[in-house]
Amino acid sequence: MSESKPNLKAAPPRNPEAVLRRLEWTVLRRLDGLLHGDYRTLFRGFGLDLADIREYQYGDDVRHIDWNVTARLQTPYVREYHEDREITAWFLLDLSRSVDFGSRDVQKRAVAADFTAMLARLLTRHGNRVGAIFYGLDVDRVITPGSGRRQVLAILHALEQRKPLPEGRGTQLDVLLKSAFNFIHRRSLVFIVSDFISAPGWERPLMQLAQRHEVVAVRLYDPLETELPDLGLLVFQDAETGEQLFVDTHDGRFRQRFMDAAERREAAVRGALANSGVDALELSTDADLVDTVMRFADLRKRKRAVKLHDVPVG
Repeated sequence: MSESKPNLKAAPPRNPEAVLRRLEWTVLRRLDGLLHGDYRTLFRGFGLDLADIREYQYGDDVRHIDWNVTARLQTPYVREYHEDREITAWFLLDLSRSVDFGSRDVQKRAVAADFTAMLARLLTRHGNRVGAIFYGLDVDRVITPGSGRRQVLAILHALEQRKPLPEGRGTQLDVLLKSAFNFIHRRSLVFIVSDFISAPGWERPLMQLAQRHEVVAVRLYDPLETELPDLGLLVFQDAETGEQLFVDTHDGRFRQRFMDAAERREAAVRGALANSGVDALELSTDADLVDTVMRFADLRKRKRAVKLHDVPVG
């Protein structure tokens, strides 16, 4: 039997310019071919502001009839809307010790950095603004929204230069969510990039945040966190407290208990996200980043279709 310890050490910092250039030459070039004209739909804003009221013409959408004006003038009138096209996006980055885990060569932290850099670059290429809030043991840094490639590099540099956190304190995800709620006032697109391994109590702050903003939960995970193979003797280490446990993964009953506990945790997290009305993107350490972005694009299009369908008409 073998004895091993999962990879919990923080990886050495990468060069932000090299990371972003690699993503632009690989992921972004592939997305350019896949999204085509969908960029326009993908990065439209949130607001629908009343622009004008005019007399109804053949072919107008009857859902936009203003019934109050129609009743007063005895002639059908419709509302016209202008859409706020600018997006401000925020990345809430959970950088607690558990994101330093990776069962192979890729850690969740690197996946979080690549996703953040890629989405931020897609957004800034189309004139939108991006910012970030960083959480380690507490909320310890805020990068206010800005546009352009330099802004993306600033966020990526802050991500890559983070020092390893000390052991002994668990994640309090509610602290990050409450801080975001208090700090972000204008309606924004908010990405919560986290593995959601946290002490309880984050569900209500998430619901409050989702009532004000469009929130997407980007769930980081590693396959070894949900399915434990027969690897013989292992040393398990709590990623945040540093506590270690010697286990025999050859024991089928132990593996089953492990997977049952993981399934309960998954169900609890997914239930909390669903109850808050938050869309979730699953992002594994072995995931394809292009596939993740395409799923995000699909979410945005479906959201927009619902929003247009629900425009008030009276």
